[in-house]
Order: sequence, then C-alpha cells, then structure tokens
Amino acid sequence: MSVLVYTESEEGKFKKVAFEVASYAKAVADQMGTTVTALTINADEVSELGTYGVDKVLKVNDSKLDMFNAKTYANVIKQAAEKEGTKVVVVSSSADSKYLAPLLAVGLDAGYASNVVEAPTSASSFTVKRTAFTNKAFNFSTIDTDVKIVGVSKNAFGLKENSASAAVEDFSPSIPENGVHVESVDKATNTVTIADAEIVVSGGRGLKGPENWGMIEELAEVLGAATACSKPVSDLGWRPHSEHVGQTGKPVAANLYIAIGISGAIQHLAGINASKVKVVINSDPEAPFFKAADYGVVGDAFEVVPKLIEKLKEFKAQNA
Repeated sequence: MSVLVYTESEEGKFKKVAFEVASYAKAVADQMGTTVTALTINADEVSELGTYGVDKVLKVNDSKLDMFNAKTYANVIKQAAEKEGTKVVVVSSSADSKYLAPLLAVGLDAGYASNVVEAPTSASSFTVKRTAFTNKAFNFSTIDTDVKIVGVSKNAFGLKENSASAAVEDFSPSIPENGVHVESVDKATNTVTIADAEIVVSGGRGLKGPENWGMIEELAEVLGAATACSKPVSDLGWRPHSEHVGQTGKPVAANLYIAIGISGAIQHLAGINASKVKVVINSDPEAPFFKAADYGVVGDAFEVVPKLIEKLKEFKAQNA
C-alpha cells in the first residue's frame, strides 16, 4: 500500500524532477500513514533517493529500456504498482511523463491529475491544487478513483529532505515487444538543458541577428543557465528549434526567466508563465512582456546586458 513514485533518469543519472516527485510522494505518504517506494529505470546510483524520504527502491535494469517509449514505460510502472498494491502513483509533469501517464491511467483504471502544485489537503478526499489556463489560474480537482495518479509540476513543490534508509530490490518486469524502433537520438552536450534549468536566458528578434547571440550565451554561462529563444528566432534559423520556448515550443517553469529583446506574444507568455520570477530587458516600454514581468528594464539590450554580465562577474569574484 505504499505510495509509488516513478523517478526519471537520463544516462544513469537522476533528473532534478526525480527528487521533487519523491519529496511530494513523501508528503502524501505521511498523510496516508504509509511508506514511499520508488521505481527506477536504468539508474546507476539510487541511494540518494533516501534523502528525500524514499523507503524502498524497485530497481529495473534492462537494455530494452535504454530508449524511452511511453507505452513500454507505462507498462513497467503498472507492473510495479500492481506488485506493491499501491493506490497512489506519483510522476512528474515532464514531457515524457505526460506521454506515459494517460496510458498508465488506462492500465490501472485510475484517475489522473496533471500539473499539480501542492499535496492534497487530505488523503481521504484527495483534492489537489492544479494550474489551469496556461498557468493563469488554479483549480482544485478531486480524484475519487480507487487508484490515483498525480503529475507534479516542475519547481512547484520543491525539494524537501526527509532522510530515510532506502532498501533496494531488483525488479524484473516483463517487457513486451513494441512497434517503435529508435534509430538515433541527437542531444546537445556540455550545456544546461531547458528542461532541467533553474535559470533560463532567452533572446528574441531584438538581438537583430544570430551574430549577436554571444552575449546571451555569456550571460547564461555566468548564471549557470540554459539558453532559449522566441518562436520567430527559431523560425528565422538564428537558433535551433530545440531552444524555442512558448506554447508551441518547450514549456519553461524555471525559478528565473530572463527575456531579452522579446516583445511578449501571448503564445510565448503562455509557455513561460509557470516561471517564478520573470525579468524583461527591452527598449520598447510598451512591450506586452512588461505586464507579465516581475522586474523590467527599459533599455538597449546591447548596453544593458554587457553591464549586467560585468556586474555579475564582479559579484562572483568577490564571493569566490
């Protein structure tokens, strides 16, 4: 009857969301008076999960699972849930988990709530707070099915340490053949990904051309941030489409989002609205982005950004 949490990993290393969903699962388990069991797939070192309240780890290692497939992964999680007799399964709201969660819900005949930002106020009624209307509002959803699946929004619940000694058990689920075959995967290397970044520095057409992207990359390097761009920038070929954020690109829920030379089209704002602090640098005081920003600087990016980089470098040197 423990709470089951699927902890995402990549190339053997846990993603940050793995620890956030483990923290959430611990909060739910405490309400229910039970324990937390984590399912890992091809993760190398799993002991760190105990730091976030995991009592038991079902460790799956199988080369057939090297490439993500929503149907296959959902089936593995289903088998783990049935093995543990769990009534609550916690996943993240990452792109991968949003693909697999509906399939898992069908397999377990479970209710599913995505984009959850808080633990339920009561385990008996199981009502959860969720974002709605592209993060412009909240709603409260009650999951009244016997088995419940919760998708936790990135950076919403946070990491909460609840040290436990996690027992590790090898788990070998059956893995059926599927009709999808992955030929290759191309990934950016030596960069912070948008999905995992705490800070994102994003540029728009106000940068005037790809030759000026150096200052975006330099600011990102100083901050340990990921770089991103608006849709017009990726459409023009200035930056790869993998960096396009917004409603039609990648959603961003960073702790800090810095928009430079981006006017703030509604589709862009919808995709980054979940970010906690939004800073805008734009020469146009009437740019729509200023209405959504927490902080705004009206000025020429080619003057403001180099000075910002200089001050940040001075601050880092003084505090090294």
